[in-house]
Amino acid sequence: MKKILSIVMAAIMSAALGACASTPAPASSSEAASSEAPAASSEAASSEAPASSSEEAADSKLPETFVLGLDASFPPMGFTDQNNEIIGVDIDLAKAVCEKLGMKFEAKPIDWASKEMELNTGKITCIWNGLTITDERKEAFELSRAYMSNDQVVVVMNDSAIKSKADLAGKIVAAQADSSGLEALQKDEIYASIKDGAAKEYADYVTAMGDLELGRCDAIVMDSVVANYYITANAKPMTVLEDKMAAEEYGIAFKKGETALLEAVEKALSELAAEGKIAEISQKWFGKDNLITTY
Repeated sequence: MKKILSIVMAAIMSAALGACASTPAPASSSEAASSEAPAASSEAASSEAPASSSEEAADSKLPETFVLGLDASFPPMGFTDQNNEIIGVDIDLAKAVCEKLGMKFEAKPIDWASKEMELNTGKITCIWNGLTITDERKEAFELSRAYMSNDQVVVVMNDSAIKSKADLAGKIVAAQADSSGLEALQKDEIYASIKDGAAKEYADYVTAMGDLELGRCDAIVMDSVVANYYITANAKPMTVLEDKMAAEEYGIAFKKGETALLEAVEKALSELAAEGKIAEISQKWFGKDNLITTY
């Protein structure tokens, strides 16, 4: 009897021990969902969190540094002052745009005749320097809307015998190389009559106006904005003839395909206009608050 009882007790103990060592049952579907919920909500929160400013800049494909290419002898649009700093209307506008868009600003002097190559090779981000909008440039660049009006005019010394375009016949007439002033002169009927049948080309207008004063040329075809500012600021004995060579507008040029950057800059300019910044820059440089077009 004791032997039988011992056998039965041993069997019961063995079964109990087997039950304790077995693998725990899988959690129910509701329990599984409960244990995984925190991770899922964390992932959702991460995906919906606002992007940082650097991520926004990457998403918008704006350059970290905005390199403005210019002829640094083109007052008041962009020029080098006595402290060797590049200043001007376009510089102030571009700096305000860069501040609004979160880009670093850099002004880079270039050879004006090589501006298209500088842009297409990525050495500069844009050409923003009193650039005249033309059909040819619309084909070559992504051009902004016009932000300023200008005329191509004839500048002579006060004591010059030249009083009109007709008087340019037989005279040495200067213009900047690869400029809209040169193009306007070449398209005018007087061009074939000027001395040597060709313009005397200069790298920049400041040098040309120095030569005009020294008698090395008789007249210059150039931007009225630059002529009027330079003559007034430097008290030069020069005058702008009433005859105009051409009426035009200034725009900003970007590399072909850079439409996102172009749109961002135009939007920033519109916001700056609404905030009164454009009028402030116009007043600073021209003494009038409405010479820079707002849009």
